[in-house]
Amino acid sequence: MDNGAKRNADLQSGDSDTHAAPSAAPQTDIIKNYPAPAARATQADSTGIRFDFNRGCRVTVPEDQDYTVTLRDLDTQNILFRATTRGGTIQSSKKFYVRFGIEVEDSGANRLFSHAVDLTGRDVMIALPVGTLGDPIAWFPYVLKFQRQHQCNVTCVMGAQIIPLLAAGHPHIVFSTPEAIDTSRFYATYYIGLFFDDAEHHWQPTDFRLVGLHRTAGYILGVDPSEERLSLVLPDETRPIPEPYVCIAVQASTHAKKWNNPHGWSGVVRALKDRGYRVICIDREATHGAGLAWTHMPHGAEDHTGAVPLVERARWLRHATGFIGVSSGLAWLAWSVGTPVVMISGFTHPANEFDTPGRVINWHVCNSCWNDVRHRFDHGDYLWCPRHQGTDRHFECSRLITSDQVMGAWDRLPIREAAHPGS
Repeated sequence: MDNGAKRNADLQSGDSDTHAAPSAAPQTDIIKNYPAPAARATQADSTGIRFDFNRGCRVTVPEDQDYTVTLRDLDTQNILFRATTRGGTIQSSKKFYVRFGIEVEDSGANRLFSHAVDLTGRDVMIALPVGTLGDPIAWFPYVLKFQRQHQCNVTCVMGAQIIPLLAAGHPHIVFSTPEAIDTSRFYATYYIGLFFDDAEHHWQPTDFRLVGLHRTAGYILGVDPSEERLSLVLPDETRPIPEPYVCIAVQASTHAKKWNNPHGWSGVVRALKDRGYRVICIDREATHGAGLAWTHMPHGAEDHTGAVPLVERARWLRHATGFIGVSSGLAWLAWSVGTPVVMISGFTHPANEFDTPGRVINWHVCNSCWNDVRHRFDHGDYLWCPRHQGTDRHFECSRLITSDQVMGAWDRLPIREAAHPGS
């Protein structure tokens, strides 16, 4: 192997069941949360060589002689790996989109096989994690960009609760849940996620904390990472109530995501009602928390909480004058249906979410720890606050955001209709 190949080597070769693995944590996450690829490469050549691009580039050669396998990045013209093996499988450690080129030579240095990845007309799976709302909504526009760019047959794997929201408006995409998918037919597979421990960039070309939650999908899929709003087709587009109303959502999966000013929500609800709006709380849960830290639906808001289908949540959001919430799935849903959004968040940097004139952050206090690569988010710690936990500065990023600041952001929104005080 030449020096350039050594520097760029990110693969392993060996027996047919040998696979290059990144760090233990991302590999474990992938196996746990996404459909496993077919046991062997799905594409076969007349020479007996098998290959595909499922969980990286995979090449398997016969056992009759020694074969030299070379992998290239065709866009950079770098040789990524070159090795000689007999009856072995070589699998790249890079799992994101790379325009791989494969070359295989026999023991006499004669080229037997050459292939450049070409997704046109091919069956491609793009897998999104289950169990979340905001992430799949944020990432799906990049699935659409990928399909348009490559003109391939995309099957998008995601949680069952999200599919009805997206399927009607995107008939050219096949939707499936992880348990229903047959992976044996795919030419290529790409995995979208937040890979916290991917220090060697096997699953993502750049750390998601640097580029933003939604834009990381663009980098993984090799498409333009600029944000693009979804086009959603709802089964019922009628207005749910005649009066002007504002939707709010106060809950989130962890306390750091919530607005922790104890007077904040009550002040906002009061201000909105004084302006003549009905205030509709559309959280799944009216009360949520852990231990001694609980968040309740604010006094004065109308209770529309519950396990409501997402298409119905989208209908309410579509006709709302605006939405006020935290960095959570309902904010992404509101943005997707075109509703003006006030997003209150201190623990994420504004670049982490979609652009809105209603983004609220207090720069005078600690902020943006979620996007700091020095801090690994702990999903098991509901009170996670990596810099000030257990001190009087705990959650100061949102505690010191006031209701006046939030209403100032509301006034910056392109409001579609105005209520009247006292109406």
